[in-house]
Amino acid sequence: MSIKTFLRPWFEPIANRRDVFVAAEARQLPAGAEVLDVGAGPCRYRPLFGHCRYKAQDFAQHEGSSEGPLAEGANWQYGRLDFVSDATAIPCPDASFDAIVCTEVLEHVPEPDRVLHEFGRLLRPGGRLILTAPLGSGLHQEPHHFFGGFTPYFYQRVLGHAGFTDIAVMPNGGFYSHHAQESQRFNAWLDPRRLPLLPAIVCFPLFLLSLPWCRIVYPLLAPALDLLDLHKGFTAGYHVTARRGAGGKV
Repeated sequence: MSIKTFLRPWFEPIANRRDVFVAAEARQLPAGAEVLDVGAGPCRYRPLFGHCRYKAQDFAQHEGSSEGPLAEGANWQYGRLDFVSDATAIPCPDASFDAIVCTEVLEHVPEPDRVLHEFGRLLRPGGRLILTAPLGSGLHQEPHHFFGGFTPYFYQRVLGHAGFTDIAVMPNGGFYSHHAQESQRFNAWLDPRRLPLLPAIVCFPLFLLSLPWCRIVYPLLAPALDLLDLHKGFTAGYHVTARRGAGGKV
């Protein structure tokens, strides 16, 4: 393990680690590879696949920030989509792509099993699946939020049935990184700038007291504490890769 790889968790919050994961997978794809980004939204990963033939898909029924405290914040718009469809029925022939990337989407589809089988249909034999989803999350992008998260056993079972092999499921941090992420949220939700006047006055001391621990000390300590968490049963989510097997149509 390189020093850079060892130190990365100290400087990459959980969301950024996901970006690092996708970027590393993108670099492994050969120039000209056919890539489909499913649930691409604003197409934030398009630049990572500049050496590939990148296509984007989404159902295009949710734009801007959703209601509630887990809303995206800034209003976002969909990027340039090549396919507007349900993720279970993407209008492309069988074996159309060399890779499919799908990040933080499965919890927003009513039938995730069918979506993974659709990926198996769309990928060429040996094609690469690059996938992330939470293990647990609060409601967001409502009303299009159907599942709290997915376990390694879900991925192994469903991807295996969908014709995938070489399935690797990697936790995005352990309990302490997950808890540190939620501690940052705890402090953010106490921010008096987002509260009515009276609650803001009451919460302001707690906001100030918790600020250094929740925003600086604990996030820096969490990756080291994660070394004590061998189970990784409370990780924020999983990074998954798999290859389409050489069998026929699923």
